Amino acid sequence: QVQLIESGGGLVQAGGSLRLSCAASGRTFRSYAMGWFRQAPGKERDIVAAIRWSTGNTYYADSVKGRFTISRDNAKNTVYLQMNSLKPEDTAVYYCVAGNTIATISSGYWGQGTQVTVSS
Repeated sequence: QVQLIESGGGLVQAGGSLRLSCAASGRTFRSYAMGWFRQAPGKERDIVAAIRWSTGNTYYADSVKGRFTISRDNAKNTVYLQMNSLKPEDTAVYYCVAGNTIATISSGYWGQGTQVTVSS
Protein backbone atom coordinates (compact mmCIF):
# COMPACT_ATOMS: atom_id res chain seq x y z
CA GLN A 1 0.00 0.00 0.00
CA VAL A 2 1.16 3.53 -0.80
CA GLN A 3 -0.12 6.64 0.94
CA LEU A 4 0.03 9.99 -0.86
CA ILE A 5 -0.52 13.29 0.92
CA GLU A 6 -0.80 16.44 -1.20
CA SER A 7 -0.33 20.01 -0.08
CA GLY A 8 0.30 23.44 -1.53
CA GLY A 9 -2.92 24.25 -3.32
CA GLY A 10 -4.65 27.60 -2.99
CA LEU A 11 -5.83 30.76 -4.69
CA VAL A 12 -3.50 32.73 -6.92
CA GLN A 13 -3.86 35.43 -9.54
CA ALA A 14 -3.21 34.74 -13.19
CA GLY A 15 0.50 34.89 -13.92
CA GLY A 16 1.38 33.77 -10.43
CA SER A 17 3.02 30.61 -9.13
CA LEU A 18 2.25 27.74 -6.79
CA ARG A 19 4.17 24.65 -5.75
CA LEU A 20 2.34 21.43 -4.98
CA SER A 21 3.93 18.75 -2.83
CA CYS A 22 3.13 15.05 -2.57
CA ALA A 23 4.64 13.09 0.29
CA ALA A 24 4.67 9.34 -0.29
CA SER A 25 4.87 6.59 2.31
CA GLY A 26 4.16 2.90 2.60
CA ARG A 27 5.54 0.13 0.45
CA THR A 28 8.66 0.65 -1.64
CA PHE A 29 7.73 3.13 -4.32
CA ARG A 30 11.06 4.08 -5.79
CA SER A 31 10.45 1.71 -8.64
CA TYR A 32 7.27 3.60 -9.33
CA ALA A 33 6.32 6.52 -11.48
CA MET A 34 4.61 9.43 -9.77
CA GLY A 35 2.69 12.29 -11.21
CA TRP A 36 -0.15 14.75 -11.12
CA PHE A 37 -3.60 14.68 -12.64
CA ARG A 38 -6.14 17.45 -12.53
CA GLN A 39 -9.90 17.69 -12.87
CA ALA A 40 -11.78 20.88 -13.56
CA PRO A 41 -15.55 21.14 -12.91
CA GLY A 42 -17.49 19.31 -15.59
CA LYS A 43 -14.35 17.96 -17.25
CA GLU A 44 -12.49 14.68 -17.31
CA ARG A 45 -9.48 13.97 -15.13
CA ASP A 46 -6.35 14.53 -17.21
CA ILE A 47 -2.68 13.90 -16.63
CA VAL A 48 -0.55 17.00 -16.08
CA ALA A 49 2.95 15.68 -15.49
CA ALA A 50 4.74 12.53 -14.37
CA ILE A 51 8.21 11.41 -13.39
CA ARG A 52 9.91 8.04 -13.26
CA TRP A 53 11.33 7.87 -9.77
CA SER A 54 14.43 5.80 -10.60
CA THR A 55 15.53 7.59 -13.78
CA GLY A 56 14.03 11.05 -13.44
CA ASN A 57 12.45 10.80 -16.90
CA THR A 58 9.51 13.17 -17.16
CA TYR A 59 6.31 13.62 -19.11
CA TYR A 60 4.26 16.81 -19.49
CA ALA A 61 0.90 17.53 -21.03
CA ASP A 62 1.18 19.98 -23.93
CA SER A 63 -0.94 22.51 -22.06
CA VAL A 64 1.64 22.90 -19.28
CA LYS A 65 4.95 22.47 -21.10
CA GLY A 66 7.30 25.35 -20.35
CA ARG A 67 5.22 26.47 -17.35
CA PHE A 68 5.14 23.48 -14.98
CA THR A 69 8.07 21.45 -13.67
CA ILE A 70 7.85 18.12 -11.87
CA SER A 71 10.69 17.04 -9.60
CA ARG A 72 11.43 14.62 -6.77
CA ASP A 73 13.36 14.67 -3.51
CA ASN A 74 14.68 11.23 -2.66
CA ALA A 75 15.50 12.11 0.94
CA LYS A 76 12.00 13.38 1.64
CA ASN A 77 10.12 10.84 -0.52
CA THR A 78 8.32 13.79 -2.01
CA VAL A 79 7.33 14.83 -5.51
CA TYR A 80 6.78 18.47 -6.39
CA LEU A 81 4.90 20.30 -9.11
CA GLN A 82 6.15 23.84 -9.63
CA MET A 83 3.50 25.78 -11.49
CA ASN A 84 4.46 29.11 -13.03
CA SER A 85 2.62 31.54 -15.29
CA LEU A 86 -0.67 30.15 -14.06
CA LYS A 87 -3.79 30.70 -16.12
CA PRO A 88 -7.47 30.63 -15.13
CA GLU A 89 -7.81 27.41 -17.15
CA ASP A 90 -5.37 25.74 -14.75
CA THR A 91 -8.07 25.92 -12.09
CA ALA A 92 -8.83 22.36 -10.97
CA VAL A 93 -8.43 19.81 -8.23
CA TYR A 94 -4.94 18.40 -8.54
CA TYR A 95 -4.31 14.77 -7.59
CA CYS A 96 -1.02 13.07 -6.84
CA VAL A 97 -0.74 9.58 -8.34
CA ALA A 98 1.74 6.71 -8.06
CA GLY A 99 1.81 3.80 -10.48
CA ASN A 100 4.09 1.16 -11.93
CA THR A 101 4.94 3.15 -15.04
CA ILE A 102 4.15 6.56 -16.46
CA ALA A 103 1.90 4.91 -19.04
CA THR A 104 -0.14 3.02 -16.41
CA ILE A 105 0.03 5.57 -13.63
CA SER A 106 -3.71 6.22 -13.52
CA SER A 107 -4.39 2.65 -12.38
CA GLY A 108 -2.19 3.07 -9.30
CA TYR A 109 -2.60 4.92 -6.02
CA TRP A 110 -4.29 8.32 -5.69
CA GLY A 111 -4.08 11.10 -3.16
CA GLN A 112 -7.09 12.98 -1.85
CA GLY A 113 -6.59 16.02 -4.09
CA THR A 114 -5.80 19.68 -3.52
CA GLN A 115 -7.67 22.65 -4.99
CA VAL A 116 -5.88 25.15 -7.21
CA THR A 117 -7.82 28.26 -8.17
CA VAL A 118 -6.41 30.85 -10.56
CA SER A 119 -8.29 34.14 -10.72
CA SER A 120 -8.27 36.36 -13.78
